[in-house]
Amino acid sequence: MSYKIAVLPGDGTGPEVVAEGLKVLMAIAGPAGLTFDFTHYDLGGERYKRTGEILPDSVVAELRGFDAIYLGAIGHPDVKPGILEKGLLLRLRFELDQYINLRPVILYPGVDTPLKDKGPEDINFVVVRENTEGLYAGAGGILREGTPHEVAVQESVNTRMGVDRCLRFAFELTRKRNQAKKLTLCGKTNVLTFAFGLWERAFNEMAKSYPDITTDYAHVDATCMWMVKNPEWFDVIVTDNMFGDIITDLGAMIQGGMGIAAGGNLNPEGVSMFEPIGGSAPKYTGLNIINPLAAIAAAQMMLETLGEAKAGAAVEFGIKEVLTKHLKSMSAGKMGCSTSEVGDLVAQYAAEAVK
Repeated sequence: MSYKIAVLPGDGTGPEVVAEGLKVLMAIAGPAGLTFDFTHYDLGGERYKRTGEILPDSVVAELRGFDAIYLGAIGHPDVKPGILEKGLLLRLRFELDQYINLRPVILYPGVDTPLKDKGPEDINFVVVRENTEGLYAGAGGILREGTPHEVAVQESVNTRMGVDRCLRFAFELTRKRNQAKKLTLCGKTNVLTFAFGLWERAFNEMAKSYPDITTDYAHVDATCMWMVKNPEWFDVIVTDNMFGDIITDLGAMIQGGMGIAAGGNLNPEGVSMFEPIGGSAPKYTGLNIINPLAAIAAAQMMLETLGEAKAGAAVEFGIKEVLTKHLKSMSAGKMGCSTSEVGDLVAQYAAEAVK
C-alpha cells in the first residue's frame, strides 16, 4: 500500500523530532509492505519572517490531496503568539474540517507519573475533543477598543450537526476500544446551559442507539479532579473545543509529560493531521537532546488512522521497548540517549516487530 504524506516540520525542534518519526516510518515500510511518498512544506515562523506568508491558499488546496499530514511544531520566539497558531494550525483544522481532536492518555511502563500510587493499569483513556466549533470558532468582536468602556465578546458556537458528528465518533470509538465501554460527557450544564444543554440532549438521545455502552456525565471541574484522583474511572471522554483543550494538557501530564503525548486532528472523511503535543522548544533547537517519542507516537496514530493497525502496533511496541530498556528520563538532555539515538532504537524494534 502506498501513502502520500505531507510533512510540515515547523519551528524550533519540530524538524528534529519529525525526522525521527520519518526514520521510523521508513524502517517499517519495507517489512510492512508499505511505501510512503513524503512532500515537505516549509510552513512556520521562518517562512513568515522571510515572506510574510503563513498558509497560502495554494498550499491548502494541495494538502487536500494527501492521505495524511505529519506536523512537527508551530511557534517561533520572534513571532507574536497567536499569529502562527491561528493562521496555520486553526486554519488547517477549519479549512480541512478536522472536526475531531483525538488525544490518547496512556501511561506506558517505564514512565513516571506525578500521581501517587497510579500505574499503567490505571491510566489508559482517550479524550475526543470537538475541534472546529465552540469558543474557537472566532465569533464575537471588540467595541471601543483601548478605551475605559471597551467590550470584548467571544461566542461559543455549537451546532447540532457539529455536536452529533463528534458524539458519533466518540460512541463508535468507545465500542471499537472494547475496554470498559464507558463514555463520559464532560461539560458544564449547570452554568453554560445553552451550549451544554445541546450537548447533553444530543448525548442522551444518541446513547439510545448504543445500548452496549455505559454513559455518564461530569462537569469539567469534576473531570479535572477525577483525572488526578481516579484516572482509572475513564475510558473515553467527549467534550467541546475549549474544555478539551484544557483537560488534554492535564492528561499529558499524568501520562508522563509532553514528551510522550501525541494527538490527531481528524477528518474521518478527508485528510487528517498528526502531531506531538509539546511546543517547538526553541531553546533546545539543534542540540540533539529533545525527546522525539511524542512525534513518533503521532506517526503511530497516523498509521492506525490510515488502517495500518499492524504497522501502528509495531511502532507502539518500539516505543515501549525504548521506554523500558533505554531511557533514564523523559526530559530533554536527561534521557541517556540523544534524539537521533532514540529514533534509531524505535526504528530497530519496530522493524523487527512488524515482520
